[in-house]
Amino acid sequence: MDCPICKNAMITLELADVEIDYCTDCGGIWLDSGELEMLLGEPEKAKQLLDSFKPVLRKESLGLSKARTGHGRSVEGIDTKSVEKPRRCPICDKKMQKIIVGPAKPALLIDKCQRGDGLWFDRGELQDIVDRAELDKDNKIRELLADMFGHSKQDSS
Repeated sequence: MDCPICKNAMITLELADVEIDYCTDCGGIWLDSGELEMLLGEPEKAKQLLDSFKPVLRKESLGLSKARTGHGRSVEGIDTKSVEKPRRCPICDKKMQKIIVGPAKPALLIDKCQRGDGLWFDRGELQDIVDRAELDKDNKIRELLADMFGHSKQDSS
């Protein structure tokens, strides 16, 4: 599978019994559908996190400077002119949808396949999600990410 950012082949790694696709060039991570839930472990809290995902509808063509969620609310902290360009799913090659993760600020945007094939995380975003969801109380996932990718939360800032 090729990276949606730099188009280079990704490698498959096992993280907490979940196979992830990792780009050694840009540090991005692809999780197939259902793998985030498996990685997070706590089904109810994982469901709450997934339910917090909100699609971003960009209005650049109308000259608006605020992004809106699919629920019609303005999103503070997102400048639609600086939001990265849509990326293509490494499985189906369709444009992925930008998703806001949770209510925390600054807003965290990830990419989600509109067909449901999976989620794309830029370098450090998976760790940010784990931290925001407060699902890693014993730091297992943080330690695994640090061991695998050679950086801690502080290094990715």
